[in-house]
Amino acid sequence: MLSFSFRHVVRVLSARRLYTTASGASSVITPTHSIYLSKSTNPYFNLSFEDWLFRHAPQKEPLLLLYRDAPCVVIGRNQNPWKEVNLRAARAQGIPWVRRRSGGGTVYHDLGNTNFSIHVPRTTFDRGATAQVVLRAVRALGVDADVNERNDICVGGEKASGSAYKIVSGRAYHHGTMLITTRLETLGDLLRVDKDTMITKGVASVRSPVCNLAQFNENVNHDAFVNAVVDSFKAEYGVHDEPCIVNDTDDLARIGYIQRGMAELPSWDWAFGQTPEFEYTIKKSFVWGDVTANIHSRHGVILSCTLQGLDSGLGKALEGKRYGFVEDEELSVDVSGREEVVWAWLKEELSSYE
Repeated sequence: MLSFSFRHVVRVLSARRLYTTASGASSVITPTHSIYLSKSTNPYFNLSFEDWLFRHAPQKEPLLLLYRDAPCVVIGRNQNPWKEVNLRAARAQGIPWVRRRSGGGTVYHDLGNTNFSIHVPRTTFDRGATAQVVLRAVRALGVDADVNERNDICVGGEKASGSAYKIVSGRAYHHGTMLITTRLETLGDLLRVDKDTMITKGVASVRSPVCNLAQFNENVNHDAFVNAVVDSFKAEYGVHDEPCIVNDTDDLARIGYIQRGMAELPSWDWAFGQTPEFEYTIKKSFVWGDVTANIHSRHGVILSCTLQGLDSGLGKALEGKRYGFVEDEELSVDVSGREEVVWAWLKEELSSYE
């Protein structure tokens, strides 16, 4: 039995000091290096550090960031967590989810997965070219991989790497995962959601069979992949710098941009409040008859809830409330009898498992 809450996991990860400087180098980390290797496994830090580099590194220079995260689910900027994440399973396993700042679909991170992020000038940005950098690295490890039409790295017809992109002003990046020894059964549990009647205006993930690189070469590990990507990146962009190791110092913690990013990512306003508009229709049979609920939500707030089969003000009372976070005492109607049973059902269906 887990003795900690999902919120506790978020607080611990977002507050943990897991970022340091290169050994033997200046204690001040600047956004002017070409290659960064983060030793942090804190997803809130790594995503905020990535964004800091994206916004502050020289726009005309290529940049590479490599890192791993502790187990977490990462959804795209324009996705619906209730549609994409098995929140019950995530809560049961104490695994948080994070909304990143780029688009694309939902992915699972753990220490068996390595993340890459390639930043280039917008004028030279080419998804196919950056995918080839990673593909050459994988092939250098003796794995016969290829790139599909979505620029994902595949082996034997199964996806080993998913990608997402972001373009702002004169800068662009291509970042993605690389499954090496990831716990694929956990990935499946957390990303398996059965909510076909939830219709969202956001981006839906494209489900694909996945595989680990280690299935095709047992000698492939995180360090080998990192070295191969670094070599491929250097060859592609004519870079000669050695990686800047980011690990465990207060220097980055004092950078306001990173501090604000780490505070924003686990906040309700970002995690839930950025959810695109959606409708969810559910139905349940009770001893007295069937009840159908149609819930309309935008930015994590219930806009309307109509209940067919129950003459009650319960649906109206939910308007303006945070989806998945409504407490009994917030309801302005008496919940007893049939309303009590229906409300218990609705709470479970809408739950965010926080």
